[in-house]
Amino acid sequence: MLRVSNIKINISLDQDKYIKKKLSSIFDQDIKEYKINKRSIDARHKPDIYYIYEIDIDVKNEKEYLDLGIASEVFDEEYKIDQSKIKKSLKRPIIIGFGPAGIFCSYILAKAGLKPIIFERGKQIDERIKDVEEFWKSNNLNINSNIQFGEGGAGTFSDGKLNTMIKEKIRQKFVFKTFVECGAPEEILYLNKPHIGTDVLRTVIKNLRNKIIELGGEIHYNSCLTNINVDNNKIKSIVINDQDEYETDDLVLAIGHSARDTFKMLHNFLEMSPKPFAVGVRVQHKQDLINKNQYGESYKLLPPADYKLTYQTKDGRGVYSFCMCPGGFVVNSSSENNRLCINGMSNHDRDEENANSAIVVTISPSDYGSDIFDGMKFQEMLENKAYIEGKRLIPVSLYKDYKLNQVSTSFGSIKPIFKGGYSFGNINNIFPEYINNSLKEAIDYFNTKIKGFNDDDTIIAAVEART
Repeated sequence: MLRVSNIKINISLDQDKYIKKKLSSIFDQDIKEYKINKRSIDARHKPDIYYIYEIDIDVKNEKEYLDLGIASEVFDEEYKIDQSKIKKSLKRPIIIGFGPAGIFCSYILAKAGLKPIIFERGKQIDERIKDVEEFWKSNNLNINSNIQFGEGGAGTFSDGKLNTMIKEKIRQKFVFKTFVECGAPEEILYLNKPHIGTDVLRTVIKNLRNKIIELGGEIHYNSCLTNINVDNNKIKSIVINDQDEYETDDLVLAIGHSARDTFKMLHNFLEMSPKPFAVGVRVQHKQDLINKNQYGESYKLLPPADYKLTYQTKDGRGVYSFCMCPGGFVVNSSSENNRLCINGMSNHDRDEENANSAIVVTISPSDYGSDIFDGMKFQEMLENKAYIEGKRLIPVSLYKDYKLNQVSTSFGSIKPIFKGGYSFGNINNIFPEYINNSLKEAIDYFNTKIKGFNDDDTIIAAVEART
């Protein structure tokens, strides 16, 4: 199979027709079928906007085109498990957490015939959805079944963006193909910025779970790791819910970023060190504003636009956008009593009126303290202040009022789109002064990149604390 790169087709044209036309001219033969390996958008020279394709194709006389440098050769490799390297044991491996890491670890081990046992502190996805929707409606929180905890992990109630730092393409392809087998759209195999969407992810997660069970995996819900029994510096067993003991030689911790009680328990067994992270707010703009800035007047021919923004303040502090959700919601994603945090979420079609993104400020042990859990305490302090400022609901403000250090009294031209209740509050009261100053300086700067970013009516919500 050959791969041809940098095929440019104007977005206004019939894509399939013009791809075949270009391929026919390149290979001097009629092209009936092809496969898209990658598609991205080039909007650098508006109003001329193009889709850029990487195309895989079978043609006659492959060597001739390789010699001419017209195409490169492609081998369709599959991710395989080396059975010779698998350590057989009478004790089954145990995985704690059934979010993305736990799910794929479980799936790989199950495919290898090791029949893993999985413990998830939250509920199955259908029950979890009911708990989350009830929380958004009544503000009654289930601390073990919410946006952070439960089958699928926190990402299930997000945009489902498929980002990875893994450079091993064969492993990436395996993950994406597994998602497609379980109900994700095939477009994720070739889009430059693939996403699944929270609505589709819920079905994907159930199908992945069933694959694991069919392969011999065993999943326990409402099951929280509460202790580890160690003998001679080796794991002997674990304790679930302070009462049930399970023996194992192999333990995988896939616990995510919110299992603070588990972190404290693990400190009895593991050396840990604090690290930098980032905290901030979520901003809402009309999606059309983002689309027009990114694509110009051609935006109606294209999917909802995203953005990625970075800035360094005058005092050297980093500020950046994180988890940008086109056409989505800002959601109450709390998981602890008397504390409030938020996140962004989009369905697959990204068809809500607003775009939202976290705008976060980098902080380090020099800001919050060098003791092992000082960063976690700092997060908890911000989440508690947000809970108080919003009167148990998401605290919100117009950007102009945030800059003026006052409480808003009404919304402007942007309709608020939230999952969970919200109330006006003074967001300045939540953060230390250096974070407020950094956020305002950066948001004003981002207006030079996206015109209208710092409009008075821009909606600000807090607190984004779990990046």
